[in-house]
Amino acid sequence: MTSTTPAPVRPKVARDPQNPAAHLTPADFEAIAAELDALREEVFADLGERDAAYIRNVIKLQRGLEITGRALLMLSALPPAWWAGTATLSVAKILENMEIGHNVMHGQWDWMRDPKIHSTTWEWDNVSPAEQWKHSHNFVHHTYTNIVGKDNDVGYGILRVTPEQPWHPANLGQPLYNTLLAMFFEYGVALHDLEIDKIRAGRNDPEETDRKLRAIGRKIRRQWGKDYLAFPLLSGPQFLSTLGANVTANIVRNVWAHAVIFCGHFPGNISVFELEERQMPDETRGEWYVRQLLGSANIDGGRFFHLMTGNLSHQIEHHLFPDMPSNRHAEIAPRIRALCEKYDLPYHTGGFTQQVTSTWKKIWRYALPGPKVVPPSPMPAVQARASKAA
Repeated sequence: MTSTTPAPVRPKVARDPQNPAAHLTPADFEAIAAELDALREEVFADLGERDAAYIRNVIKLQRGLEITGRALLMLSALPPAWWAGTATLSVAKILENMEIGHNVMHGQWDWMRDPKIHSTTWEWDNVSPAEQWKHSHNFVHHTYTNIVGKDNDVGYGILRVTPEQPWHPANLGQPLYNTLLAMFFEYGVALHDLEIDKIRAGRNDPEETDRKLRAIGRKIRRQWGKDYLAFPLLSGPQFLSTLGANVTANIVRNVWAHAVIFCGHFPGNISVFELEERQMPDETRGEWYVRQLLGSANIDGGRFFHLMTGNLSHQIEHHLFPDMPSNRHAEIAPRIRALCEKYDLPYHTGGFTQQVTSTWKKIWRYALPGPKVVPPSPMPAVQARASKAA
């Protein structure tokens, strides 16, 4: 009989709250990269008809809900029709932005080679031009996740959400700013790629800024013409009630998207980092993976909840594999959690109320000066290599 030797148990060490990856060795980072790369290859090798059927069914559902909501609002002068139409249209807009638009434009369904469901052709139902969003989100955010000064999603340029960000008296108003940002989130997203900080500092290219602003203006006119003119006019004498329903549906979608995205990036003990430009090329695949793990948070919930969040309730898995089809995130989540336990890394997750409360506590706390903190740290191996090169 052949006996097998059990794998050695990894010794547990005290985790540094300032740098939860400080205990990892270069070999650990390599092993993490190998495990996650293998998981990615396994999932992508298994993609097929059930995945294609999933996204096509979600698109079919979303379009059916939108048609139903628009039809009900033809009778929007009647309160039951107004409420039913507004609720149905709100759900349709949430599905289009979260589970369809966001994920299609990430390239999650490009492997299908369907020109109608492809990152190069999809234009979503809000005022942010797809091309600008793909640059600010797919490239900038997912490359520089939670690096202070490089990832514009850290506070969206108007909020202080971590003590590592410098305090300014203007931060005193950020609970109000955040409320307005939630209500009109699509406009905040539309302005994101302008890089307001560069404009303030005079480091922007005026011609490029003007080009982007014209594109945003065209998209706003298109969205307003559809939601605030064409469909209200089609409802005839119900113009004002239908207009109000469309405004409400857009605000509901904005508030929901804002809550889900903020819960995935700012609650609890989410880590931020400091990497200089000269250090970025030295970051290994494993270190990039660990940065995504430490800088993301999940939201617990059931299948319908995950669908309505665009599976961004699995923000950790999405940050690790941005182009992996969203319907696979729930499947791999237990394996990601097990990997975090194996290497003694935090796996940030919690209920929706818990994550929302934690995020808002940060926004209120960091509206005030302080506290003093140790500067954010890069991955230990990157820091060591940069010190040798200096």
